[in-house]
Parts: sequence; structure tokens; C-alpha cells
Amino acid sequence: MAKVERQFSRAAATLADEEGFDDVFRSHAVSRPRPPSSFQETGSVRPLEEDDDELPVLRTRRRVPVKRGPLPRGRLGRILVVGGALGILSLVIAACLAVHSFFMTDARFRIDAASSIQVLGNSQVTRPELLSVFGGDIGRNIFHVPLALRRAELEQLPWVEHATVMRLLPNQLRVSVIERVPVAFVRAGNQIGLVDKQGVLLNMPPTMMAAKRYSFPVVTGVTPQQSAEDRASRMRLYADFMNSTGGAASSQLSEVDLSDPEDVRVLLPSAGSDLLVHFGSEDFAARWQRLEEKLPGWRRQYPRLAGVDLRYQRQTVLEMAKAADEAGAPVAANAASAHATATVSKQPARPVVHSRSSTQKSLQHGRIVSTRKPVTKPKPTRKPAHSPAIHRDTDG
Repeated sequence: MAKVERQFSRAAATLADEEGFDDVFRSHAVSRPRPPSSFQETGSVRPLEEDDDELPVLRTRRRVPVKRGPLPRGRLGRILVVGGALGILSLVIAACLAVHSFFMTDARFRIDAASSIQVLGNSQVTRPELLSVFGGDIGRNIFHVPLALRRAELEQLPWVEHATVMRLLPNQLRVSVIERVPVAFVRAGNQIGLVDKQGVLLNMPPTMMAAKRYSFPVVTGVTPQQSAEDRASRMRLYADFMNSTGGAASSQLSEVDLSDPEDVRVLLPSAGSDLLVHFGSEDFAARWQRLEEKLPGWRRQYPRLAGVDLRYQRQTVLEMAKAADEAGAPVAANAASAHATATVSKQPARPVVHSRSSTQKSLQHGRIVSTRKPVTKPKPTRKPAHSPAIHRDTDG
């Protein structure tokens, strides 16, 4: 039996070698303690016995190949690799400098004349005005032209809202502009001009202005002496008023006074005269609707109606024009009842204004001319017996 077990263990060891388990240690059965060798006891070599075949045998591992990096391990190899990389980098830098020098100094990239500058999108601003910005760039290499600076200089022109400047190889520049769009006439004294939504004042020859057939209200209270921010805020108020009315006011208004940012005052042609209406600074749509609903009835009831104040929520103040035989403040009539609340006031004479038709006619001369004669106030023959009154039409 012992002999059979020894043969089976030898066969198992041979099979393990064939299956490739040499890379790991095999677990072995616990062997019996070896008897002391004859060499240790007697100092002589003992011959092997049959039981010695059961002793565990240690097997060696297979050697695993070590992967090496791309850089050589030696000092000389590393020096050669670093030197080659620096050489390639130097060649790339030299090539870039050569290309840069070619584009910056070659005569083929030089702007020869003003014809090499293309201008697109201009209708109000002339080509000479735009080319005046590029006066120092004629004969210069196109890569030496500061595009951002030239764009900023173009946008300083009154009619230019946005500008774009680009290079066209080999030797041309393209200038594209977006011009400002006027939204109203602006009056300063007897002179008339245009203004856009940002409050930028625009000049235009009277003949060209008449040829354009603009139909805008006349805006007052926007002057060159004001700052750009102040003009822009007043024109935002104007745009808010016009948008709130749905564009209906644009065809009916004669003049919009923006002198007081808290009160938008308009002159509305009505029954052959101009009606002064106070809209305040908010709720324009509701107040315009109230004016359209009530104005025909007010006109029939008060033939001398001269002003309407819509700034109050539950009441509307109606102001009457001065009669030829009266001296004092305007007189108004109460639309709700015949009782009046008398208040003593003294109002200065209203300035002479013009209608839109007169504005269109006077554009040919470049100034606004009044077509109405001012009302002269005769001296009173006697002192009024009572103080004039302003009556309020209560809207409930």
C-alpha cells in the first residue's frame, strides 16, 4: 500500500508540472518529522531510504520579464533625448518667427489706396466721413492696423451705432456699419434735428429731412447740454409712453415735453387747437384710454377746453382757455355737478406751439416756425368780482 501511494504522489506531481502550476507554491501535506540524519549523529553520510521520497520539494518561480520605459537608463541616452527635443522646439520657434516676419513686412500686405477699404451699410453717414478714421492707415501693412481702436473711433460718429472692421487678404479692409434710427424730432430753440432711442442727437440737412418724409412728434426737453445718460433716460421714458399707447399716439401727437421726468406732457391737436395733456410718469396705457373715452364729451361740454391733467387716480383736472374779456387763471367747469371749488391761482401765458403740419412745412427751412398768432391779453377794464376756479371731473 505504501508503494502505491508513492507512485500516485509522483504521478500527481508530474501532472501539476504539465498543467503550468509552477508559478505558485503548491500546498503540501504535513510530513512526518524526519528522523535525525546519520550525518548529524555520526558525522557520516546516510544512504537515502524509500521513505525519503515523501519529503516536500521547493520549486522555483518563473522569471517575469521587466518592462522598460521609452527613455534609456543611461546618462548619455537621456542627454541625447533632451537635446533632440530642444532642437525640434527651436526649429518650430524659428519657423513661426519667419512666418510672422513675412506677414508683417511683405509688400503684398500693404494698403495701397483708399479703394482698398470697402464700406458697407452706410446711408446717412458718407464714405469720406468713414474713411477719415483710416487716414493714417493708407500705405500701412494690414496687420499693423488696430481693428479694435478703429471700430471704437467709428462708433464715435453720431450716425454710427455699431461698426465691424475686418482684414481681407492680401491687402484690403472691410468696414460694415449699422446706423442709428431716428424716432423723433428734437427742438432746440428754433432749430430742429433728430434723436434716436438712446438719446443721441442726429443732424441732417433740411432738404434731406424733408425728402425722407419723417412723421414723428417733436420732443422737447432733450438738449445737447445734458449728459448722455440723462438724454438716454428721457428717451426711455418717451419710448415707454409710445409703446404703452400701442402706437396710436404717434399719429396724433404734436409735441412731447420731457423737461420734467416725473410728468410727460403732450400737445394733442383737437378741434383746431392744441390740447395740453399731463400723463405723469406711469400707467400710460390706462390714462390714454381714459382720454380717448372722455375727450369727445369734454369737448362738447367745454368748448374752451385747453388742458387735461390725468395724473390723479380718481379725478381729472380740466383747464379752460382764457377768454378775451377775462384776466386771471383759466376757468373750468365741473362735469359731475354745478358746484365749484374756488382756488386762487395765476398762470403764465402759454407759449406759442405748432402743429405737426406746420412742422413738416418748416423742415424745408431748417427751423420751426409758429403758424398761430399769440393771443394778446387786453387790459381788464374792471377788477373781477370773484376769483377764477378750477373744477375737477370726478371719475369715481
